[in-house]
Amino acid sequence: MREITLIEATREALDHAMAQDPTIFVVGEGIGARGGNFTTTLGLYEKYGPERLRDTPISERGFVGMCTGAAMTGTRPVVDFMFLDFILDAMGELINQVSKIQYMSSGRLKMPLLLRGCIGIGGSAATHHSGSYYPIFVHIPGFRVALPTTAYDAKGLFATALRSDDPVLFLEHKSLIFKKGAVPADDYTIPFGQARIARAGEAATVVALGSMVDRTLSTCDRLAQEGVSVEVIDPRTLAPLDIATILESVHKTGRLLVVDETFAPCGIGAEIAAQVMAQGFDDLDAPVQRLNGIHTPTPYSPPLEGASVPNPQSIEQAIRDLLAE
Repeated sequence: MREITLIEATREALDHAMAQDPTIFVVGEGIGARGGNFTTTLGLYEKYGPERLRDTPISERGFVGMCTGAAMTGTRPVVDFMFLDFILDAMGELINQVSKIQYMSSGRLKMPLLLRGCIGIGGSAATHHSGSYYPIFVHIPGFRVALPTTAYDAKGLFATALRSDDPVLFLEHKSLIFKKGAVPADDYTIPFGQARIARAGEAATVVALGSMVDRTLSTCDRLAQEGVSVEVIDPRTLAPLDIATILESVHKTGRLLVVDETFAPCGIGAEIAAQVMAQGFDDLDAPVQRLNGIHTPTPYSPPLEGASVPNPQSIEQAIRDLLAE
C-alpha cells in the first residue's frame, strides 16, 4: 500500500489494462504527449504512442461518434472529456446510440465505452466547467455511473469500468483528484453496485455523494465528540445503486439524510428517498431529508461559489434538524 492521489490511482489502472489489452485506446483533448489537463494519461503516451493515445480537435460529438462505432466493432475506447461539461455537445450520440445499441441489437453488439471527466464546483471554474450531470445519466437506461471519492476506490472502480461491456460514466470531482490515499500496487477491481460504509453509526444515516463525503465525515467527527453517532454511506456507484446497504442502515438508525452537491429537483436524493419510502417506510422515525446545492448556475465569485453548495456547517445543521424530528 502506497499513498498516491486519486488521479495516479486511475492512471495505474489504465496503464495496467492497456498493457494487458491492446484493444484499449484513449481519445481526448491534450491527452497525448501533454498527459491530459489533469494528468490522467501522464507518461502513457511514451509507452503506447499516438495510435493508442490520440489527441483530438475540439469536436466532442465527432470523437464520441467515432468511439461508439469503434466499441461496436470490438475495441475498448476511453473518452477523456477533461471537464465533464464538454460531454453535453455529444448528447445525441450518447442517448440515441451509446445507451441503446445493445438493446436495439438484441445484445449482439456490446458497448464497452468508458467516458471520464472532471466534475464539480470549486476553484472559480464558473458555469461552463463546474457541472456534474450524473442525475441525467442515471435516468437513462444503459449507462453505468461511477463516482469514486477515494484513491483506493478510484483504482478499483476504474479497473472494473475498463472490463465492462456497458458504457460507463466515470466521474472525478475536481476537489478530490489530487487527494492521496492508500492504494495497493497490484491490480484489483471493485464491483459496481456495492456501497462503502465510510463511518458506522447509530443515530442517523447520511448518504453523501462525491465531495460531500469528506465534508460529512468531518462534520460527524465533531458530532461524535458530543456522543452523536452518525453512519455515513458512500454509494461509490449511482447506476447501479446499492439501495440494500442504505435500507439496512436506515433499519438500524431510523433516519436518513442525503447530501449532494447537485440540484435537488429530480436528483439522486429524490430517487433514494422514494426507494427508501417504498421499501423501508416502517423503519423511518422521521421524514427523509435532502441537502443539495442551490438551484442556480454556478457563480464565478469564490464567496458566492462557496455559498452555492453544502458546507460542514449546513451539513451539521441538517443532521441536527433530522435528529430533532
